[in-house]
Amino acid sequence: MKRFILEQSESEIYTSHSGLSLVGLCINRYTTLTTAVNEAVPLHHGIAHSDLIKSYVGQLCLGKSDFEAVENVREDDYFHAALAIGQVPSAARLRQRFDAHATEWLPVTSGQSIDFLAHAKVPVSPLETGHVALDIDVFPMDNSKTQKEGVSRTYKGFDGYAPIAVYLGREGWCLACELREGKQHCQNEFLYTLERALPNARRLTDLPLLVRLDGGHDALETRVFLVEDKADYLLKWNPRRQDLDQWLVAAEQQGAWISPREGKRVATFSVYEEQIHKGKKYRFRRVMQVTERTIDKHGQMLLFPELEIEGWWTSLNEAAFDDEAIIALYCDHATSEQFHSEFKTDLDLERLPSGKFATNDLIMSLSAFSYNILRWIGLIGLVGEISPVRHQAKRRRLKTVMQELMYLAARLVRTGRRLKLKFSRRCPAYPAFEAVYQKLAAG
Repeated sequence: MKRFILEQSESEIYTSHSGLSLVGLCINRYTTLTTAVNEAVPLHHGIAHSDLIKSYVGQLCLGKSDFEAVENVREDDYFHAALAIGQVPSAARLRQRFDAHATEWLPVTSGQSIDFLAHAKVPVSPLETGHVALDIDVFPMDNSKTQKEGVSRTYKGFDGYAPIAVYLGREGWCLACELREGKQHCQNEFLYTLERALPNARRLTDLPLLVRLDGGHDALETRVFLVEDKADYLLKWNPRRQDLDQWLVAAEQQGAWISPREGKRVATFSVYEEQIHKGKKYRFRRVMQVTERTIDKHGQMLLFPELEIEGWWTSLNEAAFDDEAIIALYCDHATSEQFHSEFKTDLDLERLPSGKFATNDLIMSLSAFSYNILRWIGLIGLVGEISPVRHQAKRRRLKTVMQELMYLAARLVRTGRRLKLKFSRRCPAYPAFEAVYQKLAAG
């Protein structure tokens, strides 16, 4: 094969990440991040606080979470222009400033992420029921063999963190991604999370909410809070100590058995329980599913029947939503696991870069901000006829957005006082890039 001659241009400027101009538009047109961050902590001299935040968000949108990655763009003119940055900090300055002001910046960056979703008027798609799903879940992050503050044993059996994330709608907009110690139980301080999440969700949609939670949040106080807030919910029941034989008797009395295969029968029915909280009586519906197996999935006959029970608390009316519909709605809650993986792999946040808990909490907030920006860009440019991606989809993974739009090579040309981005004639993603840019620029 032919050999190539390698050269570096001294006059022309090229960039391998032209998609940062889309990120810059999202930040500077749909948020007041620059002003809000600078006002949160007054600065008399040095690199502006907003320059540090935008530099780090830019790196996150390229899938780089370590502080040292910023050293590669300190002299990058395009990086400065795309994100409207006056000066890119060194890795040491970035780390030191984050450690010093993480506590003050955290509420600002969290609020700016919600502001972005509201000002961009992002679509929030409902379920078939007419509700908008609000999925809240904890996901462990492996930070084993480190001495980072807050790292402790997670329920998955390794040392790390256990952040709690809040996702809205079928698109999976991230309303919060709060860092927690690995050993912290998901129900601990959970009501504070709900107090913040529900108003933010209602700011983005007028449709009724359906809060979906796993069994770790099965607590009377959670259900009462949601009832008083007039939010519908679907909560996995934690059976704890139960008499399986009694539930078998209850299932026999209901007479609702089906047999999906030989040696297995399943009964699904609803039960109602009255419980008292702070002197007030509440009535709750729980969908129950009792499974009896006399033959296992491999065809082996069992000496004794094997019993299994599952349940789901719900505020949805039995007349409008039968038992099977409730179970199907909860199964859709598993989609949020895909969003967790995008944080950990696509944004490179499995192992957080700082040893300080407050700094890592700020980084998780900035990651939610970056996640929403990339999700919005992908929804505009990579879903539809102009998409360079061939297969159809309702949303694109963040990694796909990075590959198709963030890492587009282009040449930066200065003409008078204006800048041009020149793409290859054969660039398949150019129509999508142009469509996204024009929509954001005109927003």
